[in-house]
Amino acid sequence: MTKEAVLYKKEDSRIRCLACARKCLIGEGQTGFCGVRSVRNGKLHLDVYGKIAAAHIDPIEKKPLVHFNPGSKVFSFSTYGCNWMCMYCQNYDISQRRKAEGVELSPEEIVELAMGYDVDGMTYTYNEPAIFAEFAHDVGIVAKKHGLFNTMVSNGYWTPDLVDYVRDFLDAVTIDFKGNGEQKFLRRYTGATSAEPIIETASELSKKGIHVEITDLIIPQIGDDIEAAKQLLTKLYDQLGADIPIHFLRFHPDYKLNYLPWTPVEILERHYKLAKELGFKFVYIGNVPGHPYENTYCPNCGNLVIRRYSFDILEWHLTEDMRCKFCGYKLPIKGKLSRHAFKERFETVFI
Repeated sequence: MTKEAVLYKKEDSRIRCLACARKCLIGEGQTGFCGVRSVRNGKLHLDVYGKIAAAHIDPIEKKPLVHFNPGSKVFSFSTYGCNWMCMYCQNYDISQRRKAEGVELSPEEIVELAMGYDVDGMTYTYNEPAIFAEFAHDVGIVAKKHGLFNTMVSNGYWTPDLVDYVRDFLDAVTIDFKGNGEQKFLRRYTGATSAEPIIETASELSKKGIHVEITDLIIPQIGDDIEAAKQLLTKLYDQLGADIPIHFLRFHPDYKLNYLPWTPVEILERHYKLAKELGFKFVYIGNVPGHPYENTYCPNCGNLVIRRYSFDILEWHLTEDMRCKFCGYKLPIKGKLSRHAFKERFETVFI
């Protein structure tokens, strides 16, 4: 299955793709960097439209989204391909495969499949959803008609065109920075040129009312510079404000960087401390199960209001309208506590 893309324009005899910040200029018979957007007969086609590479039922906290419909169960899926070439990607078998393959399902069939697992929403993840934006859009519109929310896990390396395009269906997004967004790191280990398009994407999505959470994968030795973190966090604070959730994620060895160690916890804690000093109210450490900074604390009284272990919610001390039960402070958490919150939320999807 293939479909003409929406996010492109013609430039003389070639096509300019507008799905991501690479803005590939593609000639007849050629394919963009992602490997799944190609030009045929003078039009840009999404070659993975309706083709699923991977699917699973996940807790929403795995994304991580912890300030959006907490405890939700989501149908996660991906296609093949990516607009980055991260040398540490844990999903490299999906993201770095530049082929138009996968199980063929229409948007209606995907939503029907998802509803069979009694999910709260959809998540477009595992590879970069920008490259299959038109597919995600069509699934998302159907999902909304059935009362499901839509979320993405993205590197944020987008165009303003894509930001406008997702407004019709996207409710929340995790924007993933890598190595503190330091330029040399990005160029060498991801193939991206700069963090500026990512910051702009996060800012514009937030302005349009889409819930945004930020992650920063801290990679030891090559992507853990605290001064780079300060520069990035300062920009994010200026653009997004103090209430934006910030997650510092622990790196684990994978793909071409499997020789590096796990990120030392003390380095993550140093980043946490910096973010708090800069004024962020909700800062988290991820991929360290049992760490106290997995939890949510009331910024007004300091009491623990959500206790977590990894992706599970263990304690909940908020009212229905997300006020602290100890002092009444209203936390900026969108949606409601899901009925699935205290149940097993990992499930295998059979397609």
